[in-house]
Amino acid sequence: MKRRLSGEDVVLPCANTLGETPFWSNAERALYWVDLRAPSLNRFRPASREHRTWPMPDFCTGVVPAASGGVVVALRHTIAHFDPDSETLTQLAAIEPVNSGNRLNEARCDPAGRLWVGSMRDYGAAISGALYVVGNDLTPMEVLRDIRVPNSLCWSPDGGTIYFADTAEGHIRRYEFDCETGELGETLAPIGHGIAGGADGSAVDAEGYIWNTRYGAGQVVRLSPEGRVVDVIEMPVTQPTACTFGDDDLHTLYITTANQRLEPQELVRQPFAGHLFKMRAQVPGLPEPAFRFRQKELS
Repeated sequence: MKRRLSGEDVVLPCANTLGETPFWSNAERALYWVDLRAPSLNRFRPASREHRTWPMPDFCTGVVPAASGGVVVALRHTIAHFDPDSETLTQLAAIEPVNSGNRLNEARCDPAGRLWVGSMRDYGAAISGALYVVGNDLTPMEVLRDIRVPNSLCWSPDGGTIYFADTAEGHIRRYEFDCETGELGETLAPIGHGIAGGADGSAVDAEGYIWNTRYGAGQVVRLSPEGRVVDVIEMPVTQPTACTFGDDDLHTLYITTANQRLEPQELVRQPFAGHLFKMRAQVPGLPEPAFRFRQKELS
């Protein structure tokens, strides 16, 4: 099935340079996401249409819910807890050293509450990145290396499969996953071969299908766990970046987008680039897992 979104599907005209990693907070009935290059953390309450933006001190490359309240943001090299009420940012852990030349990119929690975060050279300028998992003791452990652009982290509904993409490869990798230990198992056949654009952020619905944004191609595709394309959502912008399910029934797919590196003539042709979109999905999504960590301040 093919659907086409338009400017009428813009839920918030936020003009993000690089919107990323949205998640729905059921407790707050609000959507959180980041504008990586602003850099800022964003929160939108659809019921009241309140949009809050908090400037961040450095690249803000991802956000996840914190089980203790508030959110955890990935910055250039570190992760930090942010309390929206007090507007307090508390550094938690360093993921990569400052002299690595990399920055963090993409952050998601697995069903057991571990944080997964990638690193990369900005704009994918080198194959120098890695994928890390951070447990509740806030100690990062490298899981994969030689990554150019880490993206698309999500899990099957039963927690037995992890999906991950190096955007430069085009497809989405799959690994067996032990949710109890957090370890990757057997490498499964990748999915999403031959689809236009780069594999950017993803979300999994209640049927186990993967909704994947295709950066550069202006599409969101719904893939079966075996990789069959069953839905294609055409967008009026070329740079969709990530998606998540939200609203009380988790039937609304929110889609972040970017306007970075678009030439002036392209911005004229894409007046909605960088805005937040939404569409209704027949199948609901899954609640977003929160990061369960024992707080200790970074020395």
